[in-house]
Amino acid sequence: MKHYVASLFFWFLTSSVIAQTSRSASPPNIIIILADDLGWHELGCYGNQFNNTPNLDKLAAGGMRFTQAYATAPVCTPTRIALMTGQHPARVGITDYLDAKDEKFLSPDYTTLNEQLKKADYHSGLIGKWHLTGDYTKRKGEPAKHGWDEVICSETGYIANGDYFHPYFFMPDVQANTEGEYLTDRLNNEAVDFIRRNQAKPFFLYLSHYSVHTKLAGKPANVAKYGQKQGVGTKQNNPELAAMLESIDDGVGAITATLQELNLDKNTLILFTSDNGGESNVTSNAPLRGGKSELYEGGIREPFIAYWPTKIKPGTVSDQVINTLDVYPTLLEIADVKPEPGLILDGISMKNVLIGNKKPVSRTLYWHYPLPKPHFLGGRSAGAIRVGDFKLIEYFDREQVQLFDLAQDISEQHDLSEHMPSVRSKLLSQLREWRKKTAKSLPEGVESSTKP
Repeated sequence: MKHYVASLFFWFLTSSVIAQTSRSASPPNIIIILADDLGWHELGCYGNQFNNTPNLDKLAAGGMRFTQAYATAPVCTPTRIALMTGQHPARVGITDYLDAKDEKFLSPDYTTLNEQLKKADYHSGLIGKWHLTGDYTKRKGEPAKHGWDEVICSETGYIANGDYFHPYFFMPDVQANTEGEYLTDRLNNEAVDFIRRNQAKPFFLYLSHYSVHTKLAGKPANVAKYGQKQGVGTKQNNPELAAMLESIDDGVGAITATLQELNLDKNTLILFTSDNGGESNVTSNAPLRGGKSELYEGGIREPFIAYWPTKIKPGTVSDQVINTLDVYPTLLEIADVKPEPGLILDGISMKNVLIGNKKPVSRTLYWHYPLPKPHFLGGRSAGAIRVGDFKLIEYFDREQVQLFDLAQDISEQHDLSEHMPSVRSKLLSQLREWRKKTAKSLPEGVESSTKP
């Protein structure tokens, strides 16, 4: 009898150890939380003293906060192209946002990030904004054609100026779960439910918020609360934007609490960032210049937080220059997925930076934003390059080049193009050479628009 009990105890102990070892050895769950039009300076952990973001601040305190993270474009669709394909939007040929009847769309011929992760048996879910469909009546680029296991509360009509309270005009088939339902809350709840339903297997969750995109609309009680705070304004310390951001932050708190409850937190990587800078007509991106639609820092520099307990050292602040394009190769390496031969990836893996095995390295980043006319927010047709601390912007609609030293002039107030002609010439040539090799199409006269 004693031998039987001892054997039973040994079996139980061995099985428990094997189960725990297997669980810890499995690929990490991956969650990407993408805010819409969120400026670099809007979070408390990035110095904002008006907006209330305790859960995102806690995420940063427990993980890594990047100070020099960039969106691949100053507007939403091309940055989302970069995130999903790992290729520069200039290479894909979609460099501006897609409208309701746009003939362009993300072709199913591209292997999206979620499709790559399927090779490692990840269960994938898209919750929220896609904006890669093109003409919604033709639905050629809709998420269902890109291999998602679940598509939840994602637009089936053009998003236009946002819609945050049910009924949602761009999702007419979505029924409310609560009276007066607020869209951000609904997406957060769907994310928690997705995690609970898929806790037994590796999952990839892409929670893509429609907020804080205009027209701004926070929950009335939160808007009123922020309206009473000192320093409230319309462009800086906007109570509507603060209220919308608080709802995103609430979702981050709900997700992390659920992961802890299910004992999944230590084997889950969470990435938080945005698709482009804040709209300068409703917020201030100071100390950065400009905003959404512009290639100044305010239009492309983003908050970026990575949280992965036991892997990422808590409280790390990284000056490594990163880009949306880096997410795809980083996650493939983390999931131990080998991309098929010949696949072009324009970013680089940052896994070793995340886990502390690599010091910051010098990067070269490119932007390509050709426009037939100025963006309604003021952005102009242009391209840009950053090499080390130098950043050059070349405008396609006039003979103008600007050169800035970001290490000394983060606000881009001092144009060095006339004072440093050799740097100007070198970066301009490098930008043009990259564009010739990479861009699928070029506006007429782009290459000759500015003298070297």
